[in-house]
Amino acid sequence: MKRVKHTNRDELRAEYKLSDFPGGFVRGKYARRLRKSSNIVVLRPEVAEAFPNEEAVNKALLSLIDVAQKTTHLKRSTGSAKKLRAG
Repeated sequence: MKRVKHTNRDELRAEYKLSDFPGGFVRGKYARRLRKSSNIVVLRPEVAEAFPNEEAVNKALLSLIDVAQKTTHLKRSTGSAKKLRAG
């Protein structure tokens, strides 16, 4: 078996030249854009323990959304029914 020659990762491959990259190299150049457009959510460890998998998390959140939507559409009593009964 051939031994693999380890190269320094900070060096360019022989087929590249620094002049091919006029703007230079920037670490994390696209990190902000990726974070903004990503839909990945990191749960706290105590929350993650409560759910066995992704499907369980989605099911729980969808049911919470459903309950929230149903309860916010309920009409609150203005008290006019009490006035009619009393008077």
